[in-house]
Amino acid sequence: MGNQNYIMREITPLSERDCFYIANRHKTEFTYPIHCHVECELNFTEHAAGVKRVVGDSSEVIGDYDLVLITGKELEHVWEHHECKSEDIREITIHFSPDFFPKELVNKSQFDTIRRMLEKAQRGLAFPMQAIMKVYNRLDKLAFEEQGFYSVIHFMSILYDLSLYDDAKVLSSSSFAKIETYSDSRRVQKVQRYIAEHYQEEIRLNTLANMVGMTPVSFSRFFRLRTGRTLSEYIIDIRLGSATRLLVDSQRTIAEICYECGFNNLSNFNRMFKRKKGCSPKEFRDNYRKKKILI
Repeated sequence: MGNQNYIMREITPLSERDCFYIANRHKTEFTYPIHCHVECELNFTEHAAGVKRVVGDSSEVIGDYDLVLITGKELEHVWEHHECKSEDIREITIHFSPDFFPKELVNKSQFDTIRRMLEKAQRGLAFPMQAIMKVYNRLDKLAFEEQGFYSVIHFMSILYDLSLYDDAKVLSSSSFAKIETYSDSRRVQKVQRYIAEHYQEEIRLNTLANMVGMTPVSFSRFFRLRTGRTLSEYIIDIRLGSATRLLVDSQRTIAEICYECGFNNLSNFNRMFKRKKGCSPKEFRDNYRKKKILI
């Protein structure tokens, strides 16, 4: 018997003739099920402290203000009411087409930061408070504007300003989001591809260092400098992302998933999972299934 729970694929109100669709809502609670959609989404919430934001395999309780960009068409997401006490939550949701910035345009040098932001947002991108305050007034104004020519210019300027914040936080793991992300460095790329193909097996530092003609010590330092993570952290994140995806998409037991994703010890897998995700693999699977609906 296959998995009977499915992620809802939302059909947004965005028409083919429009550049974007904007919804400006005041609400007392979040009741929408977990879902995904082809359209890109910029989602702003205000007075929503205590709400739980789930994007891919990331789950966080948000503060009074939250601003997230999602460009992954299969990246599941939901805002859950959780412990929110507010009775006047404001939500501005903007859906725009993946070809809002055509390839010919987004590859121009003036769009470099926007292109990089859209690529990162395939895994979900949460913006810092400084960025939210920078665009807050324009988002508010946009919510009441007619969607004419200047509204498109204003929306592009909002996205551009957001793209300048390098400290925006990537939310979901790449393996859960089914996104391949590679470094600018060819040597690191080579190693990342090897890890993506062999994460289910034992991976030795010496093997990777030899692959790029470096000593193990030099390679470890070089990899951390280029990726912001140690080699072991990087491999664990790839393995955990694959494990969370299997917990959601398959009926395999937790033990089967543990060994299939390259972990060789179940208790170590459970401990590592809880440390990184804040819950056990069983709780993660149960929570996701509660949020899914039958379609």
